[in-house]
Amino acid sequence: MGVNSVTLVGRAGRDPEVRYFESGSVVANLTLAVNRRSRDDEPDWFNLEIWGKQAQVAADYVKKGSLLGIIGSFKLDRWTDRTTGEERTKPVVRVDRLELLGSKRDADQGAYDDGSGAGGGFEGGGYSGGFGGGEPSSEEVPF
Repeated sequence: MGVNSVTLVGRAGRDPEVRYFESGSVVANLTLAVNRRSRDDEPDWFNLEIWGKQAQVAADYVKKGSLLGIIGSFKLDRWTDRTTGEERTKPVVRVDRLELLGSKRDADQGAYDDGSGAGGGFEGGGYSGGFGGGEPSSEEVPF
């Protein structure tokens, strides 16, 4: 039996890159910076891939610095580099559930950013289902 589950809380490292396909599918790609326990350490960076309705939510509401919670699974993208012919790999988290965790104030101000590129801690957090309990925030988006 195998388990492949990833749960992360962090800040968007950039605005989502969104692609629409003729089939009607939509995908959003972005990076997520997750702080370590010590503020002196550099954050860990994760590549996120979001499909379907949640990708559209990311396109509409997620901006660089947005506080996000995600549940997903790890995968390793593989391809052959067109210029060098070398085999390449990239670790990606395929998001199954996206939670917008920032406060209304964060959204109005374009999300909190302390200038480090990794975002701050969890200030202003309105946590919602699955990421620390509490009541759903007023800006929670239905999926």
